[in-house]
Amino acid sequence: MTTRAPRRDAVENRAGILDAARTALASDPHASVDAIARSAGLSRRTLYGHFDDRDALIRELIANGAQRFNAIAESVTDADARLALARLTALLWQEAAHVQVAAALALDEAHVEHTAEALAPLRRTVANLARRGQDDGSFRTDLAAPTLARLIEEMARTVVARTDADSPGAANVAVRTVLSIAGLSWRETDALLAAHPEFVAAETGA
Repeated sequence: MTTRAPRRDAVENRAGILDAARTALASDPHASVDAIARSAGLSRRTLYGHFDDRDALIRELIANGAQRFNAIAESVTDADARLALARLTALLWQEAAHVQVAAALALDEAHVEHTAEALAPLRRTVANLARRGQDDGSFRTDLAAPTLARLIEEMARTVVARTDADSPGAANVAVRTVLSIAGLSWRETDALLAAHPEFVAAETGA
C-alpha cells in the first residue's frame, strides 16, 4: 500500500504552527494552545489536526532542536579530547542561542525524559569524549567517565539556563566552565583558547 505524501498546505500549516509556537513561547513560556494557534493565523481545531495536545507540540519543538544538536555532535572530529569538547561546547552554545526556545523547553524538568531520549547521540558523544580525555590524561580521573560526562551535561544545562545568550562573553563562559569541570585549570584553558580563538570568535565578531 502506497502512503500518500502530506498535502502541501498541511505541511506549510504544520511548519507555521511550529514557527508560531517558537515565537509565542519566547514571549511567554506558558503560552496556551489558543495563543499559539492565533499566532499561526489558524484555528485551534486546525492546530489539533496536527498535534494531539500542547505537550505533543512541545515534544516536536524539542525533537527539531535535538536533531540540530546531534548533527553538531557528529561534526566534531578533533582527535584531541580537549579541543573536541571545547569545539562541541562552542558550537552547541551558538546553536542554542539561535533556538533559545527549544533549548529552554529542553531544560524544563517536565521534559527531561523526552529530551534525554532525543539527545541520545549527543550524550554518547560527550560520554566518549570523557572517556578519551581520561585515557590520554587530559581530563580528571578522580571520577568515573560516566559520572564526569553527567557532570559536564549538568553544568552545560546550568550555564544555558542561567546565562543570557546575548551577553558579551557568554560563549567564552560556557566553554571555560565545561573545560573546568573536565579538569582543565584556568591557565590550561587560557592556552587552549589562545591557540584556538575561533571557539569564541563568533560572539566578538572576529
